[in-house]
Amino acid sequence: MNYLIDVQGTLIDDVNKRPIEGAIAFIDSLNKAKIPYVVITNNTKVSSVEFHQFLCNLGFSIPKNNYLDPFMALEKVLHVKAIRSFGSEEFIRVMNTLGYDQKAQKPEAVVIASKKDFDANDYASMIELVLGGAKIIGMHATSIYAKDKRRYPGVGAILEMLHYATGSEYSVVGKPSTLFYTEALKLLQKQADVKNFDEVTIVSDDAIGDLLGAKKLGMKTILVLSGKCQSEQEVLHVKTSLDVIVPTIGHIKGE
Repeated sequence: MNYLIDVQGTLIDDVNKRPIEGAIAFIDSLNKAKIPYVVITNNTKVSSVEFHQFLCNLGFSIPKNNYLDPFMALEKVLHVKAIRSFGSEEFIRVMNTLGYDQKAQKPEAVVIASKKDFDANDYASMIELVLGGAKIIGMHATSIYAKDKRRYPGVGAILEMLHYATGSEYSVVGKPSTLFYTEALKLLQKQADVKNFDEVTIVSDDAIGDLLGAKKLGMKTILVLSGKCQSEQEVLHVKTSLDVIVPTIGHIKGE
């Protein structure tokens, strides 16, 4: 078995950012059995190095080569430097440190990450920039953004809104893009003889934003009900695309 493992709502909870029961033990069991895995997160709040270290500080023994987030694949999708970022202040700061020009008069791309309090003015700015010729780039395409015990439209929902409003197509860096999953597969292949996606099991709390795209590529899907999705009732419309549903990652046998 080879695993791709989500973070928010799967390894750590969405409220206190603490390890979910059984999560550390699950990662430890994979390490002990030398089972190939990659932790795949849609982190856009801090640099890749910082977030990986944050997980390690929580007690997760995750090697650097077993970690992937959108910043690590960004240059494969975003080929221009003149951009306008929409997301948390932390995200915009990271994009500045990566050398992107966010003060250009005519941005060539609109780059969108998670934020709980986007308002009508933000959406109007996005639409105007896209109609002015900017490409739409989503750092990921989550269906729901869970924050402060509430659930907000995820970046994926915003991307669909912009597509509907402007007629423009969009590109996605992180989950569930084929590019991102392919980068994760390459990391698995450095650990073992993994040829195709049908040899991979993905574990996530986001049925639509993570698992449906993975299923289309041939992966086995495990939904945990410890994050965005909190009951089977919420995913009845996509349940046939899910192979396994469990309460938490601690209920999965790492084998």
